[in-house]
Amino acid sequence: MTEKISAVIKVGGSLAQESGLRERLRAVPDLAARAPVLIVPGGGPFADAVRTMTVRHGVDASTTHWMSILAMDQYATLLTNVLERAQIVDSPRTIDRALAADRLPVLAPSRWLGREDPLPHSATVTADSIAAWIARRLDIARLILLKSAAARCGVDDYFHVASAGVECQILVPVARGWRRIA
Repeated sequence: MTEKISAVIKVGGSLAQESGLRERLRAVPDLAARAPVLIVPGGGPFADAVRTMTVRHGVDASTTHWMSILAMDQYATLLTNVLERAQIVDSPRTIDRALAADRLPVLAPSRWLGREDPLPHSATVTADSIAAWIARRLDIARLILLKSAAARCGVDDYFHVASAGVECQILVPVARGWRRIA
């Protein structure tokens, strides 16, 4: 990689449900200016729509998996509008280019995951596990999960497999910033 990324920051989709997302994430570009980071989106309201449609129409697990990853792409697009200097990336090469241009890379993971298809196609794999897999794949030792509330701090069943060897922190918003939960 062009520069060693200090951390993968997974922005929980539930944060998009509230107003003030831009203000809540204001510190992220400042953090990225000190040490390069990679933003990985959750699925949020876009994944909620997938869950509704898959139940309504009896969609199989593999199709649900890919629809959910596409939901992450949609949230990535929103995050590039909310975060200063943000740029959509979809591969290690485009991450390098964004960092070289002094941009904040926000991963839209569908193309990359579609090429490598590294994870089980099941409900046991969420954006948390995808972010952990990305950290391991890029040899990034630190993963920060930004969640909307302490009640949402659980991780999926596959997370511990995907995150082996990665230091993980879970943060939730407080009045003026973030508080570490785990």
